[in-house]
Amino acid sequence: MNSTTHWTPVTGLLQWEATQPDAIYMTQPVNGEVIEYSWAQTADQVRRMAGYLQSLDLPAGSRIALLSRNCAHYIMADLAIWMAGHVSVPVYPSLNSETLSFILEHSETRLLFLGPLDDWSSMQPGVPSGMSAVLLPGAPSQGLPDFSQEWDSVIASAEPMAEPVQRHPEEVARLVYTSGSTGVPKGVMVPFRAIAAGATLLGNAKDMTTVDRMISYLPLAHVFEAAVVEASSLRYGFQVFFSEGLASFADDLRRARPTVFHSVPRLWVKFQQAVQAKLPQEKLDALLADEATAGPTRQQVLTQLGLQDTQVAVTGSAPLAPSVQQWYRDLGLELLEGYAMSEDFAYSHLSLPGRSKVGYVGHAAPGVERRIAENGEVQIKSPGGMLGYYKSPDKTEEAYTGDGWFRTGDLGEVDEDGRLRITGRLKELFKTAKGKYVAPVPIECKLGHPQVEVVCVSGANHTQPYVLMMPSPAAADALSSEEGRAALAAAIESQLESVNATLDPHEHLAFAVMVRDAWTIENGMLTPTMKIKRNVIEDRYAANVDDWYAAGQRVIWE
Repeated sequence: MNSTTHWTPVTGLLQWEATQPDAIYMTQPVNGEVIEYSWAQTADQVRRMAGYLQSLDLPAGSRIALLSRNCAHYIMADLAIWMAGHVSVPVYPSLNSETLSFILEHSETRLLFLGPLDDWSSMQPGVPSGMSAVLLPGAPSQGLPDFSQEWDSVIASAEPMAEPVQRHPEEVARLVYTSGSTGVPKGVMVPFRAIAAGATLLGNAKDMTTVDRMISYLPLAHVFEAAVVEASSLRYGFQVFFSEGLASFADDLRRARPTVFHSVPRLWVKFQQAVQAKLPQEKLDALLADEATAGPTRQQVLTQLGLQDTQVAVTGSAPLAPSVQQWYRDLGLELLEGYAMSEDFAYSHLSLPGRSKVGYVGHAAPGVERRIAENGEVQIKSPGGMLGYYKSPDKTEEAYTGDGWFRTGDLGEVDEDGRLRITGRLKELFKTAKGKYVAPVPIECKLGHPQVEVVCVSGANHTQPYVLMMPSPAAADALSSEEGRAALAAAIESQLESVNATLDPHEHLAFAVMVRDAWTIENGMLTPTMKIKRNVIEDRYAANVDDWYAAGQRVIWE
């Protein structure tokens, strides 16, 4: 396939503009009102913005950053960057100013698309002086870069670009800076070939068509969202809905009624806890056990969540506890767990309907090669593979074996049907004082309680591991009384006993600590995709650990 005929997001846009120009592509809520953009309207704005970018006479392949919450104009800007022959640099809208500054300077960003943000004032110092910006609708009105123009004003005067710049499959399409649970983010060079692969991932689980619907609410800077929503919508021509934020998310989700819904473990747990707050688990179990009420109950709960039309539900980005997966299965929603990373643009593994298995991340996607190394590491070759890390040849070389396999850093095993199970992470293995290795992630996946939102197993160089637990908002009332705290402590102690019964002796959890802190993206304890930053969390509580062991209690209130 040559550079003039291979699929890119831009060729996808032009295909749907030609074949279904009046069909609605994107649905954007704005202050309670809903704005819809057809494929023809989207393509017109993209062409005009690409024409403006072309008029700037930037060198081919210039880096242009996107800093915004998810919105229709974010995708339009991304397409315009590609149409004009440049490289997009998506930036998480929750970064601190130091990380933002690093990314913009390291990537040598020439222009910034700035859109709606929740905390622009804290990010603004990270924008270098002299930076030019195009302001998407809803962008901040204060503290703007030195030279800023509004999107609507630009497209009102710009000449549409006549012919898109042809892009080669091995050409860099975007620089994705890893969210990074540790260290400085690395710039993953994603080629158009990888985006084309990622765009087909959902097609392995469902016959995707133009009548499908998805909602875009996880950060578009993350490859999971970029592949399964942005790229997939341009591959299959389906409608994308957006959300204005947490306050309106429930309404936005019910409006979208997605046929395909995707989320990350932290949010699947939150959805579960929201249901349990209204319908206690004991009552739900009883309703599901009765044939007369099981069907209506499932329909009612899924409708409450806005998932009554969902045919495929995907979970990814981090491990999801098997107990949570089973809870959704009991409701008739088979969560398809996937496994991938920025370095392969989310094109690696995905569970298949009817062939999924709780605790496994599924089968290798078509074209993906997988092997388990002697040390247990999962190593892959993927059509979605990166070109390397930007300006980091040493790190690129370290990421591959001598015979060209990508080192995922994850430990895994494969069952008789070819499904992969992640059993831990090489760098997260820790030794106890007895010299035994412990893999924390599989243990964390065994822990779960409606009043606990996030857990972190630790204990390097101590006699036994322990677990830190962050209470959920649902626990606030319980924790306000001695009786509530005692009941929760008893439930956690009981769970420790049941989980320890499934573990090897050296893995037994010595105690659980209920922490006071909220672990958030903003305070650096979670990545932008809500994975725990294990080293940050461990450092936060390091001074208390010896006292906790000395206390000899099973449940400790920090």
